[in-house]
Amino acid sequence: MSRKTHRVSAAVIAAGVVLTFSNAELSGAFAQVTDQGTQTEEQAQGAADATNPIFVSKEVVQPVEELQAQAENAAVATKIASLRKLVAETDSEYQLSEQMRCLAGAIYFESRGEPLAGQLAVAQVVINRSESNSFPSSYCGVVLQRSQFSFVKNGRLPQPRTGSDAWKQAKAIARIAHEGMWDSEAGDSLYFHAKYVRPSWSRKKVARTTISSHVFYR
Repeated sequence: MSRKTHRVSAAVIAAGVVLTFSNAELSGAFAQVTDQGTQTEEQAQGAADATNPIFVSKEVVQPVEELQAQAENAAVATKIASLRKLVAETDSEYQLSEQMRCLAGAIYFESRGEPLAGQLAVAQVVINRSESNSFPSSYCGVVLQRSQFSFVKNGRLPQPRTGSDAWKQAKAIARIAHEGMWDSEAGDSLYFHAKYVRPSWSRKKVARTTISSHVFYR
Protein backbone atom coordinates (compact mmCIF):
# COMPACT_ATOMS: atom_id res chain seq x y z
CA MET A 1 0.00 0.00 0.00
CA SER A 2 1.39 3.38 -0.94
CA ARG A 3 1.82 6.23 1.50
CA LYS A 4 -0.79 8.22 -0.42
CA THR A 5 -3.31 5.43 -0.12
CA HIS A 6 -2.46 5.01 3.56
CA ARG A 7 -3.04 8.70 4.18
CA VAL A 8 -6.38 8.61 2.44
CA SER A 9 -7.50 5.56 4.44
CA ALA A 10 -6.39 7.16 7.67
CA ALA A 11 -8.32 10.32 6.80
CA VAL A 12 -11.45 8.32 6.00
CA ILE A 13 -11.17 6.44 9.28
CA ALA A 14 -10.66 9.67 11.21
CA ALA A 15 -13.64 11.27 9.51
CA GLY A 16 -15.74 8.23 10.37
CA VAL A 17 -14.73 8.46 14.01
CA VAL A 18 -15.55 12.18 14.09
CA LEU A 19 -18.92 11.52 12.39
CA THR A 20 -19.68 8.77 14.89
CA PHE A 21 -18.98 11.02 17.85
CA SER A 22 -20.96 13.83 16.23
CA ASN A 23 -23.95 11.53 15.70
CA ALA A 24 -23.71 10.42 19.28
CA GLU A 25 -23.69 14.01 20.52
CA LEU A 26 -26.58 14.92 18.25
CA SER A 27 -28.52 11.89 19.45
CA GLY A 28 -27.90 12.84 23.06
CA ALA A 29 -28.85 16.42 22.41
CA PHE A 30 -32.02 15.33 20.61
CA ALA A 31 -32.86 13.01 23.46
CA GLN A 32 -32.29 15.86 25.90
CA VAL A 33 -34.52 18.21 23.94
CA THR A 34 -37.14 15.49 23.68
CA ASP A 35 -37.00 14.89 27.43
CA GLN A 36 -37.27 18.59 28.09
CA GLY A 37 -40.19 18.81 25.69
CA THR A 38 -41.97 15.96 27.44
CA GLN A 39 -41.41 17.60 30.80
CA THR A 40 -42.72 20.89 29.53
CA GLU A 41 -45.89 19.26 28.19
CA GLU A 42 -46.47 17.58 31.53
CA GLN A 43 -45.98 20.87 33.32
CA ALA A 44 -48.30 22.63 30.87
CA GLN A 45 -50.92 19.92 31.34
CA GLY A 46 -50.67 20.29 35.10
CA ALA A 47 -51.06 24.06 34.85
CA ALA A 48 -54.06 23.65 32.55
CA ASP A 49 -55.67 21.22 34.97
CA ALA A 50 -55.15 23.70 37.78
CA THR A 51 -56.74 26.62 35.92
CA ASN A 52 -59.51 24.90 33.94
CA PRO A 53 -63.00 25.21 35.55
CA ILE A 54 -64.68 22.11 36.91
CA PHE A 55 -68.17 21.59 35.52
CA VAL A 56 -70.85 19.95 37.64
CA SER A 57 -73.94 18.17 36.48
CA LYS A 58 -76.23 19.75 39.10
CA GLU A 59 -78.62 22.52 38.10
CA VAL A 60 -77.16 25.86 39.18
CA VAL A 61 -79.83 28.20 37.75
CA GLN A 62 -83.49 28.61 38.65
CA PRO A 63 -86.05 26.96 36.36
CA VAL A 64 -87.59 29.24 33.74
CA GLU A 65 -91.06 28.68 35.21
CA GLU A 66 -89.89 29.88 38.62
CA LEU A 67 -88.30 33.00 37.16
CA GLN A 68 -91.45 33.75 35.20
CA ALA A 69 -93.57 33.32 38.32
CA GLN A 70 -91.31 35.70 40.23
CA ALA A 71 -91.52 38.27 37.43
CA GLU A 72 -95.32 37.99 37.32
CA ASN A 73 -95.58 38.34 41.11
CA ALA A 74 -93.36 41.41 40.99
CA ALA A 75 -95.50 42.91 38.23
CA VAL A 76 -98.70 42.27 40.21
CA ALA A 77 -97.18 43.81 43.34
CA THR A 78 -96.12 46.88 41.36
CA LYS A 79 -99.61 47.24 39.87
CA ILE A 80 -101.29 46.93 43.27
CA ALA A 81 -98.96 49.56 44.71
CA SER A 82 -99.65 51.88 41.78
CA LEU A 83 -103.44 51.56 42.14
CA ARG A 84 -103.18 52.15 45.89
CA LYS A 85 -101.16 55.29 45.20
CA LEU A 86 -103.69 56.51 42.63
CA VAL A 87 -106.59 56.01 45.05
CA ALA A 88 -104.69 57.81 47.81
CA GLU A 89 -103.94 60.76 45.53
CA THR A 90 -107.47 61.05 44.07
CA ASP A 91 -109.66 63.72 45.62
CA SER A 92 -112.52 62.15 47.55
CA GLU A 93 -113.92 65.38 48.99
CA TYR A 94 -115.73 66.40 45.82
CA GLN A 95 -119.45 67.08 45.81
CA LEU A 96 -121.33 63.98 44.71
CA SER A 97 -123.95 64.17 42.01
CA GLU A 98 -126.90 61.80 42.23
CA GLN A 99 -125.34 59.47 39.63
CA MET A 100 -121.92 59.44 41.29
CA ARG A 101 -123.59 58.73 44.64
CA CYS A 102 -125.21 55.64 43.13
CA LEU A 103 -121.85 54.49 41.67
CA ALA A 104 -120.00 55.09 44.95
CA GLY A 105 -122.86 53.39 46.82
CA ALA A 106 -122.52 50.24 44.70
CA ILE A 107 -118.80 50.15 45.44
CA TYR A 108 -119.32 50.76 49.15
CA PHE A 109 -122.16 48.34 49.83
CA GLU A 110 -121.17 45.60 47.40
CA SER A 111 -117.39 45.46 47.77
CA ARG A 112 -115.92 47.64 50.52
CA GLY A 113 -114.29 44.54 52.05
CA GLU A 114 -112.60 43.65 48.74
CA PRO A 115 -109.15 44.74 47.56
CA LEU A 116 -109.00 47.96 45.53
CA ALA A 117 -108.94 46.05 42.22
CA GLY A 118 -112.13 44.25 43.25
CA GLN A 119 -113.89 47.48 44.19
CA LEU A 120 -112.84 49.05 40.91
CA ALA A 121 -114.18 46.00 39.04
CA VAL A 122 -117.61 46.41 40.63
CA ALA A 123 -117.64 50.04 39.54
CA GLN A 124 -116.65 48.95 36.03
CA VAL A 125 -119.60 46.56 35.82
CA VAL A 126 -122.01 49.37 36.72
CA ILE A 127 -120.44 51.62 34.08
CA ASN A 128 -120.51 48.83 31.46
CA ARG A 129 -124.17 48.17 32.12
CA SER A 130 -125.04 51.85 31.76
CA GLU A 131 -123.41 51.77 28.31
CA SER A 132 -125.15 48.55 27.25
CA ASN A 133 -128.54 48.44 25.53
CA SER A 134 -129.52 45.55 27.79
CA PHE A 135 -129.59 47.69 30.95
CA PRO A 136 -130.73 51.15 32.08
CA SER A 137 -128.64 54.02 30.72
CA SER A 138 -127.68 55.68 34.01
CA TYR A 139 -125.68 54.62 37.07
CA CYS A 140 -128.70 54.97 39.34
CA GLY A 141 -130.88 53.11 36.88
CA VAL A 142 -128.39 50.21 36.87
CA VAL A 143 -127.86 50.12 40.63
CA LEU A 144 -131.53 50.47 41.56
CA GLN A 145 -132.80 48.05 38.91
CA ARG A 146 -135.02 45.47 40.53
CA SER A 147 -133.40 42.22 41.77
CA GLN A 148 -129.90 43.20 40.67
CA PHE A 149 -128.11 44.30 43.86
CA SER A 150 -129.04 42.75 47.18
CA PHE A 151 -128.19 45.87 49.21
CA VAL A 152 -130.96 47.86 47.48
CA LYS A 153 -134.12 47.86 49.61
CA ASN A 154 -137.49 48.96 48.22
CA GLY A 155 -135.79 50.59 45.28
CA ARG A 156 -133.68 52.85 47.46
CA LEU A 157 -129.98 53.15 48.23
CA PRO A 158 -129.15 52.75 51.95
CA GLN A 159 -127.35 55.54 53.78
CA PRO A 160 -123.58 54.91 53.97
CA ARG A 161 -121.36 55.97 56.85
CA THR A 162 -120.18 59.11 55.10
CA GLY A 163 -117.46 59.86 57.65
CA SER A 164 -115.76 56.47 57.25
CA ASP A 165 -112.55 55.78 55.36
CA ALA A 166 -114.41 53.12 53.37
CA TRP A 167 -116.85 55.72 52.02
CA LYS A 168 -114.05 58.15 51.12
CA GLN A 169 -112.28 55.33 49.33
CA ALA A 170 -115.47 54.36 47.49
CA LYS A 171 -115.83 57.97 46.30
CA ALA A 172 -112.23 58.02 45.05
CA ILE A 173 -112.66 54.73 43.20
CA ALA A 174 -115.96 55.92 41.70
CA ARG A 175 -114.14 58.94 40.30
CA ILE A 176 -111.27 56.85 38.96
CA ALA A 177 -113.69 54.48 37.22
CA HIS A 178 -115.97 57.23 35.90
CA GLU A 179 -113.06 59.21 34.42
CA GLY A 180 -111.33 56.10 33.04
CA MET A 181 -108.15 56.72 35.02
CA TRP A 182 -107.36 53.00 35.42
CA ASP A 183 -108.00 49.91 33.28
CA SER A 184 -109.97 47.47 35.40
CA GLU A 185 -109.32 43.74 35.22
CA ALA A 186 -113.08 43.32 34.80
CA GLY A 187 -112.77 44.68 31.26
CA ASP A 188 -116.14 44.46 29.50
CA SER A 189 -117.85 42.41 32.23
CA LEU A 190 -121.57 42.93 32.79
CA TYR A 191 -122.13 40.44 35.61
CA PHE A 192 -120.47 39.19 38.77
CA HIS A 193 -121.23 37.00 41.75
CA ALA A 194 -119.55 35.82 44.93
CA LYS A 195 -117.47 32.65 44.64
CA TYR A 196 -119.50 30.85 47.31
CA VAL A 197 -122.59 30.81 45.07
CA ARG A 198 -123.15 29.49 41.56
CA PRO A 199 -126.17 31.17 39.93
CA SER A 200 -127.72 29.39 36.97
CA TRP A 201 -127.09 32.32 34.62
CA SER A 202 -123.30 32.00 35.11
CA ARG A 203 -123.23 28.81 33.01
CA LYS A 204 -124.30 30.81 29.97
CA LYS A 205 -121.74 33.60 30.45
CA VAL A 206 -118.03 33.95 29.69
CA ALA A 207 -115.85 34.39 32.78
CA ARG A 208 -113.46 37.31 32.48
CA THR A 209 -111.61 37.32 35.77
CA THR A 210 -111.75 36.41 39.45
CA ILE A 211 -110.75 39.03 41.99
CA SER A 212 -110.72 38.00 45.62
CA SER A 213 -114.23 36.66 46.37
CA HIS A 214 -115.94 37.79 43.14
CA VAL A 215 -116.09 36.23 39.66
CA PHE A 216 -116.78 38.58 36.74
CA TYR A 217 -118.51 37.64 33.47
CA ARG A 218 -119.41 39.02 30.09
